Amino acid sequence: MTVDAQPVAELPDPRDFGFTVVAQEDLPAELTALVDEVRSLVDAVAHTEASPAALARARAAVAEAAAALGTERRDIGAMIRQTGPDGRVEYGTVTNVVSGPTNPAAPPLVLEPVDGELRGTVVLSGVYQGPPGLVHGGWIAALLDQALGGASSAAGLPGLTANLKVDYRRPTPLGVPLEVTARVTGTERRKVFVAGEIRHNGEVTAEGTAIMVQLSLPS
Repeated sequence: MTVDAQPVAELPDPRDFGFTVVAQEDLPAELTALVDEVRSLVDAVAHTEASPAALARARAAVAEAAAALGTERRDIGAMIRQTGPDGRVEYGTVTNVVSGPTNPAAPPLVLEPVDGELRGTVVLSGVYQGPPGLVHGGWIAALLDQALGGASSAAGLPGLTANLKVDYRRPTPLGVPLEVTARVTGTERRKVFVAGEIRHNGEVTAEGTAIMVQLSLPS
């Protein structure tokens, strides 16, 4: 196994295959601000003990907002084009449940390349709770899967997850900064081997390894 590979020099434009594509920088600031507010709303709804009258007023307000926003919708398969600091262009689905910039369900995690790996910090609210006060194991796996796939893509080796192994080392708490890191550890033909961790206060709470299978992209 080696870490040497022939990365994809330039990804094909998804528009050539019928996908709708929006550039990250073209998303209105009002939309990203709305996404943040809806995240707060979901957390508030999940934990509220408001009176029935207050709940009824809130439901009516939310229904009105949903009706106003639902008249114009993106295609389900719409993609986002992101350009990294090094100029590399990457694509993802705009509503990805782990990283989609327009999906309020997605944790506010931004992964950036640093010293040969991807790194990011995220604070997860009670919406992502499993055991009392702790992050649900499924969301831990989802964060690691996203980071591992992102590391493969950032290395110029985009692919899909063929195998994912997660080891839960200690409980991962809610409401505190969590550091997520991932990197490519090797390649073998179309296989890309990646590894990553989630840390709290410098201690590993979960670690994952995966095999990504590189996409067969048209020339």
